[in-house]
Amino acid sequence: MRRKFNEVTDKKEIQRILSLTNIGRLATNGKDGYPYITPVNFVSYKENIYFHCAPKGKKLDNLLRDPRVCFEVDVPLSYLNLDSYPNREICQLHQFYHCVIIRGRASIVEESEKKVDVLTNLIAKHENTTDFKQVTDDMPGFKACKVVEVKPINITAKSDLGQKIPEEIRSTMAKYFFKRNQPGDAETVKAMGYNF
Repeated sequence: MRRKFNEVTDKKEIQRILSLTNIGRLATNGKDGYPYITPVNFVSYKENIYFHCAPKGKKLDNLLRDPRVCFEVDVPLSYLNLDSYPNREICQLHQFYHCVIIRGRASIVEESEKKVDVLTNLIAKHENTTDFKQVTDDMPGFKACKVVEVKPINITAKSDLGQKIPEEIRSTMAKYFFKRNQPGDAETVKAMGYNF
């Protein structure tokens, strides 16, 4: 990673970033040689990424032909517009964010017990509760879908929080975000390490 000051290496923080969103992007290798990117509902569980899909389709065809995949999530935080720092140049407009990129190998989960476990955890993540009818292997929806496991080979993550900006300016930006209070601003202020 070129900007090492943005790099996130702590496994708990990487898992936290993965938990902040329900949608990730899966890149498979297309038959025509072009990458094919698909948004998927996912859960990070037991150090792997899981998602469910229809039993037929392009992404499934691609990963069955070539199991090498790339999976990405990004969490947009505050956008640093001109109003936040009027003397900045237009080319210095900036978006704070977290992201995780996983290169790995994909396979279909064939074991019924594991598939039940993964689907239960996927639902719990998306519903943000465990109070729902538990998944069983005799449900029509269970039989109608495939579950894909992505085993990471390499994980990189970063949080762009203005780490290289001088402290005086960075503090002013954080105060601006706190006062502005648009979506993502509170998370940005907290991630930057401020508590106003």
